[in-house]
Amino acid sequence: MAEKYSRATLTRNFLRTITRIKNPDEMLADAGDAGLDKTLGVWDLIILGVGAIIGSGIFAVVGIAAAGGDSSLGAGPALMISMIIAAIACIFSALCYSEFATMIPVAGGAYTYTFATLGEFAAWMVGWVLMLEYAIGFIAVACAWSNHLMQFLNGFEKFLPSWLANPPVWLVNDPFSASRLVAVDPDAYVPYIFGVPICINLPAILIVLLITAILVKGTRDSAKMAGIMVFVKLAVIALFVIAGAFYVKPENWTPFAPNGIEGIFAGAFLIFFAYIGFDALATAAEECKNPQKDLPVGIIGSLLVTTVVYVLVALVLTGMQDTAAPVPAAFLKAPMAYCMMIANQNWAAGLISIGSLAGLTSVLLVLELAATRILYAMSRDHFISKRFQKLHPKYKTPALLTWTVGLLAVIGILTLNLDVAAELCNYGTFTSFIIVCVAVLILRKTDPERPRPFKVPFSPVVPVLGIITCGCLMVYKSLQPSGSALLFPVWLGIGAIIYLLYGFVKNRLHENKIHNEKVHFKSKDYLNK
Repeated sequence: MAEKYSRATLTRNFLRTITRIKNPDEMLADAGDAGLDKTLGVWDLIILGVGAIIGSGIFAVVGIAAAGGDSSLGAGPALMISMIIAAIACIFSALCYSEFATMIPVAGGAYTYTFATLGEFAAWMVGWVLMLEYAIGFIAVACAWSNHLMQFLNGFEKFLPSWLANPPVWLVNDPFSASRLVAVDPDAYVPYIFGVPICINLPAILIVLLITAILVKGTRDSAKMAGIMVFVKLAVIALFVIAGAFYVKPENWTPFAPNGIEGIFAGAFLIFFAYIGFDALATAAEECKNPQKDLPVGIIGSLLVTTVVYVLVALVLTGMQDTAAPVPAAFLKAPMAYCMMIANQNWAAGLISIGSLAGLTSVLLVLELAATRILYAMSRDHFISKRFQKLHPKYKTPALLTWTVGLLAVIGILTLNLDVAAELCNYGTFTSFIIVCVAVLILRKTDPERPRPFKVPFSPVVPVLGIITCGCLMVYKSLQPSGSALLFPVWLGIGAIIYLLYGFVKNRLHENKIHNEKVHFKSKDYLNK
């Protein structure tokens, strides 16, 4: 007889069940049956990595990190040191991701690695947390893309019709942003139905639907588009560095660190978020042609390229603008474009705006790709419906799942308070980085003989340093006045409840089904004999 299914209770059997790991060999076997097309080479990975990392951070956050903001000190010209510190903190985690990605090259990233080391419940929770980093981050970047587009169109208000250059507030903002604009500008009009503001942020919705359609056609087409976007934004950044170098004033580099070591680390904390995105490459491991060789190069290579670009931008930016003294608000919002404008190079400022749109577009591609691949892995592990495993007959991509993520993003654009959601993404990132570093240490002990095409050097020192750096940054963020520090535990609690009421139940029913099939097969075999 098959084992009778019973609901979760806090027994030894329950605890043993939720900490049950999934053998990496089983993961590799499942991946072999999945049928995802292996289309990504090493250059595709580097392009996707650079596309994910170089986005809104270099076009906006760099100004706040240099000059400081309402709640943080600025690093000043020492921003280049802050960037190197942030890159080193990322490299600790990147090396751990590389070891796992070459050892278990299947979809899912940190979620998959957690299942192989910490068990079912921890894997579900990491997958749940990663939705903060990727899915909600995808929504926030889509809205940022909308804001940059409107700033770009506003520059052509003399040539474009007013409805395009200055559309109604309710057509280009989420409800929370629109309410702030209405409070500042009483003439701004937002329609209400039964007391509910109607805001649809049409540009953000359209770019989400476009990115989703591109991803449905496959990762090869996505990589091609990301390659075009990466080329555009790197060309624009190179334009800023080369053209801006002629307007650098060396006296702006003194004092080098106006706020001392505290300012440097505050800048590193802010710039750290401009590096986030390399981990998304691990989620596409199953679609790599040669993951054992290409993934470490793609992950580390994209970080190194990004660091060089960031340091060059910081060098020119702080040389053009005195960041030791108070700076205009326009510098904090769009520092590179502002510096070109004060240098009377408006044509360059316009091109930089185009580059920012390209940068955000490539980030959107990689974030949605990562979100869908994590959910795909969770579906394969019976946490969510198996319907999401169905691949498009022509493109061999999880089309239903991709469209589901895209449509949920549209709903999020219409309903979420994106300021709070964006802060929650930070916690998701820190948590996943720490878990991957811990998982490397665990699997080194529990499965030391497993082939590791790439091994983290100087282990356990490097993983421990990754845990310490990410943990300290997480604590630092928690000490800042923010509602997200309280909402993150709430998000974890909701995830635990969903697991107990749905994920745990669904997995046990699947196990019973397998057990019944085995019993039936044995009975049939016995009767035939």
